[in-house]
Amino acid sequence: MKIKPEQLNRTLNSQQLALYWLSGDETLLIQETADQIRLHFREQDFLEREVFNVDRSFNWQHFSHAVGNLSLFSQRKIIEIRLGSAKLEEVGRKALLDYLEEPSPDILLLIISPKLESGTANTKWFKAIEASGAFMQIWPINREGLGAWLAQRLIREGISAAPDALELLANKVEGNLLAAMQEIEKLKLLVKPDEKSPLQLDVNTVMQVVADSSRYNVYQLVDAALLGDAVRSQKILGALRAEGIFPLLIVGAITRELRSLLPMIEKKQQGQGVNAIMQTAHVWFNRKQAVGNALQRINTGQVWQFLDHTRLIDQSIKGMSRANTWDELSLLLLRISGQQTATLRQFA
Repeated sequence: MKIKPEQLNRTLNSQQLALYWLSGDETLLIQETADQIRLHFREQDFLEREVFNVDRSFNWQHFSHAVGNLSLFSQRKIIEIRLGSAKLEEVGRKALLDYLEEPSPDILLLIISPKLESGTANTKWFKAIEASGAFMQIWPINREGLGAWLAQRLIREGISAAPDALELLANKVEGNLLAAMQEIEKLKLLVKPDEKSPLQLDVNTVMQVVADSSRYNVYQLVDAALLGDAVRSQKILGALRAEGIFPLLIVGAITRELRSLLPMIEKKQQGQGVNAIMQTAHVWFNRKQAVGNALQRINTGQVWQFLDHTRLIDQSIKGMSRANTWDELSLLLLRISGQQTATLRQFA
């Protein structure tokens, strides 16, 4: 069965499942969720733990031996399978399915993997595995939810943040939750143990104490533009440029997104509802706000204009145009964000 992170505690306490599968790319959230599961089962006397790191060379016979080599006096144990890839090879699927036909009550399987591809959840083998336990997709904390997440973590440590301080803190740690926790640990040092009231965190303190550890990727850049957030898209573009990212990667991500939008926009123009369109297109839950916003305000003519612009940028990267690549990327993102722009190009 599929469960949400907020349902984990209730599931652990109400059901005895043979398997928990955690999927996602946010290291901190995966780590904390796995720790919660391990702690719960340790309290149920699952005192041993065996870890298998699965790559292409992994021999699944080791797993089969581990789950089949239980004696009358064996201790209950957690068997942890860490998949290096979101794809599970046929031999791995078979090994898991064979075991789950008759799972041992003295073994918990904890599978940790990167984010699964959208089609995987609909496969026969995955549904068979999912039926034996709980599958949890752990999404990264998006920009809109980061402030609330930080506020909750700060309160746990006896710190109350002013709204502007929370906004600045979010800007400094966005996309890097591990760094966020490190900065919160640093802020904890300012809390006096004998004080009963929480420390009041203001902007000046954040500026003085917190380092800028924000990290971005091309997908966040694309989503910011689709959401119509021009300021944020320009900030992310600047950060990616400073990191030395090759601009062709950005152009590729934008082009793929625009081409995937075309059939969805055409369906909307034919009268179909936005939610139904996104469901048919298998848009991930955490991207529905960005894609939905784009579908509401961008038409097919604009998409073709944006694609023409990506071709110009591609040519500039390859030396076939005198246009400035980064200036054109900035301009394109402004246009996708819905900003009115005016340019005069005179390139040979």
